[in-house]
Parts: sequence; structure tokens; C-alpha cells
Amino acid sequence: MILIGRRMKKYKTSQVFVPGGMPKYTYVARSERNLEDKLRSAADNLCKLVTITGATKSGKTVLTNRVFPRGTESLWIDGGSISKEDDLWTYILEGIAGYTDMEVEKSYESTSSVSGQLESEAGIPFITKGKASLGVTRSTNGGSSTTRSVSLSPRAAAITQLRETNTPLIIDDFHYLDRDFQGNVIRALKPLIFEGLPVILIAIPHRRYDAIKVEREITGRIESITIPIWSTDELLEIAYEGFPLLNVTLEKSVSLRLANEAYGSPHLMQEFCRELAKFHHIDETLPETNGCTIGEVFDELFTKVAEQTGRVIFDKLARGPRQRSDRLPRTLKNGETADIYKVTLLALAKLSPGLDTIEYEKLRGAIREVLIDNIPQAHEVTRVLEKMAEIASSDEASIPVLDWEKEEQKLHITDPFFAFFLKWGINKAEFLDGSVAVFNTEDPNHPI
Repeated sequence: MILIGRRMKKYKTSQVFVPGGMPKYTYVARSERNLEDKLRSAADNLCKLVTITGATKSGKTVLTNRVFPRGTESLWIDGGSISKEDDLWTYILEGIAGYTDMEVEKSYESTSSVSGQLESEAGIPFITKGKASLGVTRSTNGGSSTTRSVSLSPRAAAITQLRETNTPLIIDDFHYLDRDFQGNVIRALKPLIFEGLPVILIAIPHRRYDAIKVEREITGRIESITIPIWSTDELLEIAYEGFPLLNVTLEKSVSLRLANEAYGSPHLMQEFCRELAKFHHIDETLPETNGCTIGEVFDELFTKVAEQTGRVIFDKLARGPRQRSDRLPRTLKNGETADIYKVTLLALAKLSPGLDTIEYEKLRGAIREVLIDNIPQAHEVTRVLEKMAEIASSDEASIPVLDWEKEEQKLHITDPFFAFFLKWGINKAEFLDGSVAVFNTEDPNHPI
């Protein structure tokens, strides 16, 4: 039940719950973990490279922005916008109003003198009616200068001018950079780090970010901060801080259900809270005593959030690559048919993974349970997983929602939104051939 109480200052729901942004009123410091203090040490002449790692949408960027706000105080670079090395240095120069071209002027000076003495006929110096004789000194100065233009490489200019401005540098989504490029960046920044310039790299703990290589490049000069998955109690703080500002109190069971479905992601918890308020038409702080019952709206709420957050990438993966000549229709146990890409996604939905690593044989087992016959061969499944990983990598998200590690035969689910969609959104996912496969959340083998 939602209970409404006293009159109070008004807040917009969109200001209170801010999924994907910087929450002002529902920021949770997680003070027991001491994360902010660890990060602040980077600004206190730490002389170490700071790396912040954690699962996607775990609050890494929000935490860093809290300590090093974007703007004039610090320089933020988004790794996803970097395609080649010069891009990084150019963005840095733009951020600090730097330059690559300058003019250097060199001056030359010459002096001439005459020795003698100027005195009057009466022997008094500096009288106009005088005569010239030895002993007077006279100097004349003349000079010249040359000007030449000097063009610096973006890298040299950026390093020089970062040193001059001492502006803290934050590179978000550092894992987006090519692995060799990551090493080049750290080598270039190493002298500045040793001089005390705050440099922070934000990345996910994934093979795309070579933490070992980073350690090797700057041995003994690295401060690692790991952002753990949020606990249920920490996620509950978002609801506990936000809903009272709207003059709303949630029953604990409701808040607990939201937190338990969030896969440890504050982003998802913010999304749930905002959508719950919108479901009850609460756009701002309620002005008067009232009461309404939430009831069983969770299925509708979660399905809506899943559609908003995971549907697009799911459809891309279900569509597969453009080449479709080898797509054989396979019969599902619910009587519908699907090609191998859709079958693989349905098998994942059956497993309902969180942010997990799935062994290949476990996935193949789920595929067998989804299909009646025409079970794909091992090489067919691995080829599909490789293609899906390519599609996910080409998506505009900061990290692919899934990644196939061929050598280890493991599939990584890296995005809580995608995991959440596999649980809640797949039930309503329309197949591209016009049919609809609807599965019970508890038992995907049986249609609802």
C-alpha cells in the first residue's frame, strides 16, 4: 500500500529518481565501503594511477562524478568515442582549450659604443659649447628577431598542456580502447601520474580490459578500486530516500521485491522506482493525505521496464547477421518454429541468467530442452555465439551485453538490462516471422 502523509516541499519524480544520470536526492554513498574516500585520495598528490572497475551499471561513473565533477574542475573523456589514438589526445586538447600550433620568436641584440669625453672650454662637462675629445662614451643599440611556426603532435601537445593545467583526467569506459592502445595511453601518461596528476580509468572487470597489462606498465603505481555489486540493503536505500520526498511510503515487501529484481544494479532500481511512481500517476510530491493500494502490478511493471531497456539489443541478436540462407526452421516444444538465433536466445531465457558466465555445455542442454528435434550441431551453436558476440560488440552500448570466449567455451552475460530482459521481456518478444512465442517464466517449455 502507498500511504500519504504530511504536506511538504514539492519535488518532481523525474528529479528524485534518475536512472542513468547523476541522482541528486537518491544518491547512496555506500559509506561503509569507503569508496568515496579511496577515490578522493587520488586528488591528494597520490602519484598513482587509479583504476575503478565494476560490473556495467553498477554506479562507477556516478561515484567518480561525485568526487570529480564533469566541467571545469576535471576533464572527462568517453572511451566509446575514441576510434584511434589521436582522437584521445585531440579530445584532451579540446577539453583544456589547448593547441598544437604555436609561434616561437627569437631576438638578437647588437651594441656599438664610442669612447671619448665631452667638456666645455671652461672644463665643465656637458656644456653645449663644448668640444669633442677622448673620454666620452656613447652607445647605440640595434636588434632583430625571427619568428617560426612550430607544430606539435596531438600527443605531445596534450601531455605538455595537461602538465601545465594539472587538470584531473578521467577516461570512462576505458575498456572500449583497443588493448594495445590502452598500453600506449598509460605509457604516455606515466610521467604525469608520477608528478601527481590525478588520472582515473573506469572500466569493467572483463577480458576487454587488460588489468594485468596495466599493472605491468605502471608497476607499484596503481590504486585499484573495485565497485562491488550492490547489496539488497543498499538498493533499498534508493527507495527509502526517494519515496518520502514524494510524500509516499512503500510497504517494505514492495521495496524488497524491487531490490531483489534489480540484479545488483542501482540503475535498474532507479528505473523501477520511477516507473512505480508513474504507474500510480505520481509526477511530483503529493500535496494531501490519500491512499492507494499497489496490488500485484509487478508483472506489468517489470515487463514494461524490460521492453524499454533490453528489447532493442534482443531484436538485433534475434535477427542475426544479414546472411540468412542457412537458417533452418526448427520446431519448438510450444509448436512454433524459430531459426537457430532465436532458439539460442530462448535457451538463454530458459536459464534466466543474471550477470553470469555460462558454460557451453549448459547452454547446449537448454537448447535441447527448447527444441523438439533438429538439434543443432556443436559447431553451429559456436558459430552463432561468435556472430552474436560480433553483433553485441557493434552495438552502441558501452559494453557488449554478451561476449563469447571461444578459447574457454564460455558465454559471459555482462549487462543487467539484458539479463533482466531474458527473464521478463522474452515472454512478449514477437518473432520476426510474425509468430509469437510466449513462455511461462517458471517453465519456458510450456506456453502460457
